[in-house]
Amino acid sequence: MTAADGGPHQAYDIHISGGSPTPEEIAAVTAVLTAALEELAGESRRRQRLAPTAWERSQRAVRTPLGPGTWATFGR
Repeated sequence: MTAADGGPHQAYDIHISGGSPTPEEIAAVTAVLTAALEELAGESRRRQRLAPTAWERSQRAVRTPLGPGTWATFGR
């Protein structure tokens, strides 16, 4: 299953251009490369979530917060 099918993994297009690896060697290299790519993608997603959104960056406090007793003099 790939990420496109709703599965947990994304399919990567890996090409072996030399040598004559066995199917077991191809499977091992594919597993290692896929795990490394998914780890990097996960780190990137975590960094993006930690960064504030454009909306959050544009917000500011309208005024300083009201402290205790501030309303005691209201209306005098």
